[in-house]
Amino acid sequence: MLETAALAAGLSWASGFRLYLAVFAAGVLARLGLLELPPGLQPLESWWVIGVAAVLALAEFVADKVPGFDSVWDGIHTFVRIPAGAILAAAAFGQLDPQWVVAAGLIGGTLAGTAHAAKAGTRALINVSPEPFSNWAASFTEDLTAAGSLLLAFFLPVVFLVMLVVFLVVAIWLIPKLWRGVRRLHASLRGRTERPDTLPGGR
Repeated sequence: MLETAALAAGLSWASGFRLYLAVFAAGVLARLGLLELPPGLQPLESWWVIGVAAVLALAEFVADKVPGFDSVWDGIHTFVRIPAGAILAAAAFGQLDPQWVVAAGLIGGTLAGTAHAAKAGTRALINVSPEPFSNWAASFTEDLTAAGSLLLAFFLPVVFLVMLVVFLVVAIWLIPKLWRGVRRLHASLRGRTERPDTLPGGR
């Protein structure tokens, strides 16, 4: 049960910012015999699923390095990552009683949503800077975090669950501040665009 919980939580958490990498990693490791997936997640071992996940993971890797476009990508994937995190968590507990499946889906969606909100809010603030280096640094950090989180969830479940609690505490503290910063930024940008219209000659 502990290993299943860590697997479900790891896939859901990673789905919040690297969904396709999470699916690809689980499928490949299971295909190689290094990871045993519960029955509900065994379709991830399909070569078709692995291939599609690999293509989408590569596309996400590139898109996430483009300042500005990464926020568009995050906006679109608000409707993909959170449901996918819920589905993956529910599938991990698919062999248990229905109440476990429902609870796992709710928790999985919450984990994915928390990770996604933290990622999207951070990127929205970083993209204010005209230089691309901070964006690239953030993106590569997310790549490493997703890969490390998945490996811990797969092979060191207790360590992962402890670290996940720490991440959640930090995220709960950070997300409101990020989104307040985003709202202030949007208000400031709106004020700058409206100010020239209020003066004669745009001065």
